Amino acid sequence: MAVLLVGLLTLIAGCAPAGAEGQAFPGFFAPPAASAEGQAIDSLYFYVFLIAVAVFLTVEGLLLWIVFRYRRRPRVDGLPPQTHGHNLLEIVWTAIPAAIVTMLFVATIDTLAFVEELDPKPQGVIIDVVGFQWQWTFNYPEEGLSFTGAGAEGPVMAVPVGERVRIRLEATDVIHSFYVPMFRYKLDVVPGRVNEFDIVVEEPGTYTGQCAEFCGLLHAEMYFTVEAMSRADYDAWVTEQQQQPEPTPGGSPPPDAATVEVTSVGVVEGYEPSELSVPADTPWLVDLTNSDQFAPHDFAIRGGNPDGSDWQGDPNADPGQQVIYEPPPLAAGQYEFYCSLHPNMVGTLRVGE
Repeated sequence: MAVLLVGLLTLIAGCAPAGAEGQAFPGFFAPPAASAEGQAIDSLYFYVFLIAVAVFLTVEGLLLWIVFRYRRRPRVDGLPPQTHGHNLLEIVWTAIPAAIVTMLFVATIDTLAFVEELDPKPQGVIIDVVGFQWQWTFNYPEEGLSFTGAGAEGPVMAVPVGERVRIRLEATDVIHSFYVPMFRYKLDVVPGRVNEFDIVVEEPGTYTGQCAEFCGLLHAEMYFTVEAMSRADYDAWVTEQQQQPEPTPGGSPPPDAATVEVTSVGVVEGYEPSELSVPADTPWLVDLTNSDQFAPHDFAIRGGNPDGSDWQGDPNADPGQQVIYEPPPLAAGQYEFYCSLHPNMVGTLRVGE
């Protein structure tokens, strides 16, 4: 009975509409795919599931029939008539599985060909994705835009719906994996190699993505967001981003500002020095040199804003780059400075001590 109950629940879960409101077992269902490629994968899965259910019910049904039909009866001694060999039956139970496997093989190859198809001359949006420990950078080469994530939210990737988008993946340090569950697609991000795929997002919306390959200490923080919108909204978004003033290193610091120099050595090594001292309630500057050859870094202060929120320097310092930040004057006390891209990189900031 337990086996039959599990089989019945599985059948109900697979045949109910995905994401339907009021469904009996909402935890069983995946939300509908948002991309054309994901919908093709879901369609293949649906037919594979139906075949699996049919095989399960057939095998279990035959087992139950054999158990009850040929069970030992009272006052019956000896074995029932024995049948050895049945050529037609053996041909049937060999031919049917072979036909099913062949059909699934052809359907799988056809679906993979559709999902993996690349436009030889991509005409739509091209996005270069760079993965590093432990965040993402999204570059739009045609639009001249670049976004590097900070914190658990990560950067935002905007794409137009109904159009083929080319995603090109590369890593700077270790292997990562680009994964958007609603797209049903995952591809490794490998150092020294560009992996690429095309995607057509069918439905406008906000979709979460993440790294799906364990890549180190803060692997779980490598999130990003995909914003799918109409072409008109996408064009407006591009124009808005292009009109944003770009943060520039340096600027015109106050002439009496004290300057502290710090080097971001690496994700594991952290900052050098790891302890800084500045005067209280006076202007000051941070001269940050990024000697890490793999990842960008920045300089942030926990509780560094007047309202008690964290202060974060902008822009990021790319590998080999030097950036000057101008934090606000701080009251006397002890603070923690850190990299917003790599929160494990921390140091102690003593103010007026």
